[in-house]
Amino acid sequence: MNMAMMRLRREDPRVVGSFRLHRRLGAGGMGVVYLGSDKKGQRVALKVIRPDLAEDQEFRSRFAREVSAARRIRGGCTARLVAADLDADRPWFATQYVPGPSLHDKVAGEGPLGAAELAAVGAALSEGLVAVHEAGVVHRDLKPSNILLSPKGPRIIDFGIAWATGASTLTHVGTAVGSPGFLAPEQVRGAAVTPATDVFSLGATLAYASMGDSPFGHGSSEVMLYRVVHEEAQLHGVPDALAPLVRACLAKNPEERPSTLQLSMRLKEIAAREAQGLTDVRPPAPRGAETEQPTGRLADTYPDGAQRRRQGDPGGNGTPPPRGGRGTAPKANGPTPRRGNRSVPASRGGSRNSGSRNNASRRGGPRDTSSRSGTPSRPGTPRPTPASRNSTRSGTGARRTGPRTTGTGLRPANPRLLRQRLFVFVVVTLLVAIGIALVQACQGPS
Repeated sequence: MNMAMMRLRREDPRVVGSFRLHRRLGAGGMGVVYLGSDKKGQRVALKVIRPDLAEDQEFRSRFAREVSAARRIRGGCTARLVAADLDADRPWFATQYVPGPSLHDKVAGEGPLGAAELAAVGAALSEGLVAVHEAGVVHRDLKPSNILLSPKGPRIIDFGIAWATGASTLTHVGTAVGSPGFLAPEQVRGAAVTPATDVFSLGATLAYASMGDSPFGHGSSEVMLYRVVHEEAQLHGVPDALAPLVRACLAKNPEERPSTLQLSMRLKEIAAREAQGLTDVRPPAPRGAETEQPTGRLADTYPDGAQRRRQGDPGGNGTPPPRGGRGTAPKANGPTPRRGNRSVPASRGGSRNSGSRNNASRRGGPRDTSSRSGTPSRPGTPRPTPASRNSTRSGTGARRTGPRTTGTGLRPANPRLLRQRLFVFVVVTLLVAIGIALVQACQGPS
């Protein structure tokens, strides 16, 4: 049915019921559709059946079923029923006027729809069919000219041959079963219709909207009906994202077609993805354990023994830690951390003497070993060596957090043992000095 507005003809009525008619919207097998308005200015699409069909009681019954179907359907997928008069000389009913072109006119004038727009239209139509089928109605003539593209979304119109679920599709006087190329195979065979019948018609409609042509080509009604039953649909122009779903809708066996609810959910997903220009890309694999970056903190620079044993390789180079030691910690970025009044070197494998000199310089210079031991120095007493001074400071200096390793990676002696050795050394030195002084005193002057 052509929904383009045309002027009223001489034979057209000017007033129907309480509505004033302004234009013709189109004509179909059942009658003529007019653009009208009520006293409040509300615009309606008013459908009046043909005079010859108004005398057919069977046709009046079908018309009454159409009105009843329109009243049962809820939701925004169809035009809302406003008024009807089934007992008039020419029965009529009025629905809410839906501005916008039909899907057929849009494709004919602007070309096929893109993948995103096609999926969005298909999702809305699928959701509308859910409401239609929940009302116990099968449209039976879903095609591009019966879909209006309003600013608020597509609307399904013309339930002229709508039938209750499970009814036969045998042809009735003055009407056609449907439109060749958009009928389901069971309709052609005269079998009972089900909601799957409308799913097939929706698949053919989406194929037309994406290709600009019927998926079963052109030809006479007999040729088209034969192709629908026996040949596969041609979907070369359908976008890859939609082709598998459209082909599933066009399955010959009604049981193999998806439900309208499944179609609605799947088409919404495709529409959202196509609108954002996305593809099915798997998320990146989780990253592996990254190498620890030193932070300069004491706990990061000197991990404890338990942590090193869990890691197995303290140095990260595949070599086991030195026997009896903790290995060498990575050098921290930034300034050398300080703990208390002393500096903690970044590398634990450095020289102990350099650390002792730094400590001594911060304390005001080197100190005499004898003054540190509490014994005054005497003439003739050998001065301790630098190594002994370093050992003395190591034993009596600031408290250590733990044993350090030497340059060779070996653990030094216990600090308590160093202090004991130092004490023995001082005592022996004093005894030797006293002995020498006594011997010199006994010999007297030469």
